[in-house]
Amino acid sequence: MPRLSEVIAALDALWPAELAESWDAVGTVCGDPDAEVSRVLFAVDPVQDIVDEAVKLGAQLLVTHHPLYLRGTTTVSAGTFKGRVVHDLIKNDVALHVAHTNADRADPGVSDALAGALDLRIVRPLVPDPADAHGRRGLGRICELEHPLTLRELAARAAERLPATAQGIRVAGDPEQIVRTLAVSGGSGDSLFDDVRASGVDAFLTADLRHHPVSEARAQTPLALLDAAHWATEWPWCELAAAQLDQISDRHGWGLRVHVSKTVTDPWTAHAASTTDTTGAPN
Repeated sequence: MPRLSEVIAALDALWPAELAESWDAVGTVCGDPDAEVSRVLFAVDPVQDIVDEAVKLGAQLLVTHHPLYLRGTTTVSAGTFKGRVVHDLIKNDVALHVAHTNADRADPGVSDALAGALDLRIVRPLVPDPADAHGRRGLGRICELEHPLTLRELAARAAERLPATAQGIRVAGDPEQIVRTLAVSGGSGDSLFDDVRASGVDAFLTADLRHHPVSEARAQTPLALLDAAHWATEWPWCELAAAQLDQISDRHGWGLRVHVSKTVTDPWTAHAASTTDTTGAPN
């Protein structure tokens, strides 16, 4: 069995820390570098339910997309939510490693996995990494559909292919608009509107879209928008990342057992649709 330090080195090669944003907190949060690893669990969020799952599974390493301590802390008291996570990880010999914006920018990365889940052909990054001579790394992806779809049909595909959430898929635009090209970005994407408009795509699929940026974007361009749940747009990366580690394990003869959590950690739990009268006015 490999040591934790060997597995972490392999993960760092997939998602180099230098690709992360300066404000981000990526890398190993806890874990003994000399500990042996036989089982790994991938998940989006380092929350208590996921830690409990890792412990029950007998994993020695939990890899998450979201950081545990993004803004730092002065305590890991078990009386706090995040402190309890740290205590349970350490007591059960489970290491925690985070790949966040470094996985967003990687090749392949979070948006590649999102595009793959929707059966899109990737053309190039939405925001290329200037240091990448091959032009494949960066934030988001510009994609093409194999066959044009209406915005309604594209939203239905996203709802079917992405993990089910209470939110589902919100749409801004004419449902009958034809979509041939679109940008995708896993996670919060309304900071990328300028890049999306400049790319000339028909639509943009991302998460966490806010009222004012959406309103302004729709006023400036016929760009159609699809807003999915944050967790749902990033979960496909877990499957991609697990497959990448599986390949590395096979190449090195490590014999790792790699798992992907199917626990839904999206915080929204229900959705009640608005109702209208026959004129379309609110009741």
